[in-house]
Amino acid sequence: MSVGPRGRAHELEVAEIIRETADSVSLVLDVPDSLAHRFRYHPGQFLTLRVPVEDTGSAVARCYSMSSSPHLDDDLILTVKRVPGGRASSWLCDEVQVGDRLTVLTPSGSFFPRAFDEDFLLVGAGSGITPLMSIATSALMGGVRAVRLFYANRDPASVIFVDEIAELQAEFDDRFSVEHWHESERGLPSPDAMEAELAAWSGHRVWVCGPGPFMAVVEKAAESVGIPADRVHTERYRSLSGDPFADVDVTVVNDDDDAQVTVTLRGDTVDLAWPRSATLLDVLLAAGHDAPFSCREGECSSCACRVLSGDVTMRKNDTLVDSDIAMGLTLACQAVPRSEEITVTFDS
Repeated sequence: MSVGPRGRAHELEVAEIIRETADSVSLVLDVPDSLAHRFRYHPGQFLTLRVPVEDTGSAVARCYSMSSSPHLDDDLILTVKRVPGGRASSWLCDEVQVGDRLTVLTPSGSFFPRAFDEDFLLVGAGSGITPLMSIATSALMGGVRAVRLFYANRDPASVIFVDEIAELQAEFDDRFSVEHWHESERGLPSPDAMEAELAAWSGHRVWVCGPGPFMAVVEKAAESVGIPADRVHTERYRSLSGDPFADVDVTVVNDDDDAQVTVTLRGDTVDLAWPRSATLLDVLLAAGHDAPFSCREGECSSCACRVLSGDVTMRKNDTLVDSDIAMGLTLACQAVPRSEEITVTFDS
């Protein structure tokens, strides 16, 4: 059977454009009341956008985190930083105007807190602040624990959300502390500096987002100071190789050795036969269920779900880290059954 993007892809109007820095913008997207239930999201998640490629008539798909907080903002806000030579980021920063309509998939991603019942250390660089800003705002407004932000940039002019961060400091001065690190003054964050930062806040749950080399330093530092891997969460930006907006062909063949799976999806629970040769995502799509997905290649975590009981294995995994897997997360587009009975939820 052929499954199209209808029900997952929507057009949202750009209500406002905020010039954050010389090379970054925030796009405020208006979500109509009729789609509000489809665009509920967790702080730290992302949207997948369809971005046209000039002069070719084609398009590419790119994922951008939301900087808005479901605890504060009525609209969705995407923040985009220009990547040198990047067609998608340049188009979003330079060409999009108020009133334009962007084609997007519903919110996705596994980089979000399940609760706000412990202290957080947020470690970001450059545009990595985008999901961290959403998490910080939500943790401060939705919880009572402390939040520490370490934020690295080239120089003071490169700091995204400088005013918003200062406002949160003023409002939550007893719970929110910030260190700005400017490369122009101190050089790149060194392994020693990151070890000192992480050691000082080692009791906090750690959330990390930024350029790959920066994140590698942070992860190494966390390991060096003894922070357990399941307390360090990372978000890596990737360019999707496929087209999540195109129709996909799904074929599922049942046999006598099928597993049985109970799936909770958007509040509904269904029981299905799960052939051992099929992925969970294909089983759901073939049965007519609107399961979330983007790449279907294990590249983006849009289809991440949690295994509550039973056992599965993934054919491929380019996004989930050990701490995610320790929490029971799996990729529906890559998961095949190992046990006879399995229980899975897409709802946190």
